[in-house]
Amino acid sequence: MANRYWVVSLPVQKSASTLWNSLQDQISKHSFDTPLYRFNIPNLRVGTLDSLLALSDDLFKSNTFIEGVSQKIRRQIEELERVSGLESNALTVDGVPIDSYLTRFVWDEAKYPTMSPLREIVDGIHTLVAKIEDDLKVRVAEYNNVRGQLNAINRKQSGSLAVRDLSNIVKPEDIITSEHLVTLLAVVPKYSQKDWLSSYETLTTYVVPRSSKKLYEDNEYALYTVTLFGRVADNFRTSARERGFQIRDFEYSPEAQESRKQELEKLVQDQDSLRSSLLQWCYTSYGEVFSSWMHFCAVRIFAESILRYGLPPSFLACVLSPSTKGEKKVRFILEGLCDSTNSTYWKTEDEGGAMAGLGGDADTYPYVSFTINIA
Repeated sequence: MANRYWVVSLPVQKSASTLWNSLQDQISKHSFDTPLYRFNIPNLRVGTLDSLLALSDDLFKSNTFIEGVSQKIRRQIEELERVSGLESNALTVDGVPIDSYLTRFVWDEAKYPTMSPLREIVDGIHTLVAKIEDDLKVRVAEYNNVRGQLNAINRKQSGSLAVRDLSNIVKPEDIITSEHLVTLLAVVPKYSQKDWLSSYETLTTYVVPRSSKKLYEDNEYALYTVTLFGRVADNFRTSARERGFQIRDFEYSPEAQESRKQELEKLVQDQDSLRSSLLQWCYTSYGEVFSSWMHFCAVRIFAESILRYGLPPSFLACVLSPSTKGEKKVRFILEGLCDSTNSTYWKTEDEGGAMAGLGGDADTYPYVSFTINIA
């Protein structure tokens, strides 16, 4: 599938079929590797010249907006597929691959009646795409909120011993709690363990000799227990802190541990559910935006062709996808099929063309042309 297409309209001198045959013949002879398709645009409602000129001023900005939303959704799809470990699915419009939808474009009369004013069609498309963009923001925020909560819990469980949750490390038998005795948990720098073992019994009075046991060790710290009389616990904390040892507050509670476990399981389920529903929504919404974008492009090329070639509408619209190397050759072929007087009239601003600059990126050629990037 090509990633970049030109949508082009050429002025018809004799008949559209004659011009189409000539274009096909020239492309097949001089740029045979360039895909070429008719872009079928119905007879839309022209309106007044003033309304077309006003519309033309907005077409480039609106196209940039619609293309930007389509790219946002596409990037979101790619990210969700990557996180989910899924292979990339071909993006579609109602089951039709997007490249096929573009190259075999058919106007949806039911959705966009051709008798509607062009401004009404364009505004309707803009409103629809803006609503989809707003929905995307809300859905992504909801998904990221759950993912953020889950990441915070995971960081607590996998961070250093100075900050992580200790409930999955400390077992009931590690803790002694009685009327007089308590067990404290000391976080000791990894390379200060000898200092801890030689000094913890003397940090305060009433420490149970040889009561310290190592429970866990990570890259930075080791976690030790120490048992002592409860009345000297505060003194022990102060002395330990002065020696560079951190005493972690911890109370073993099976109920709290079970509650945290259930919370984690629920967040994992919520994340998976939201990710799946967001991905499906993105697939569907991308199709809606892409379909709307192609109808917008049809309106755009119709309006700019009228402004450039005049009334009644007499132009041939087509879609091409030349290689980078073949672009100049294809441009030369397209220009050769335009009236030579028209070609001079539509030179670039640097060349002193009388009408250069119309339609944003659709200038500098003696025919209407703009680019669609679908990846």
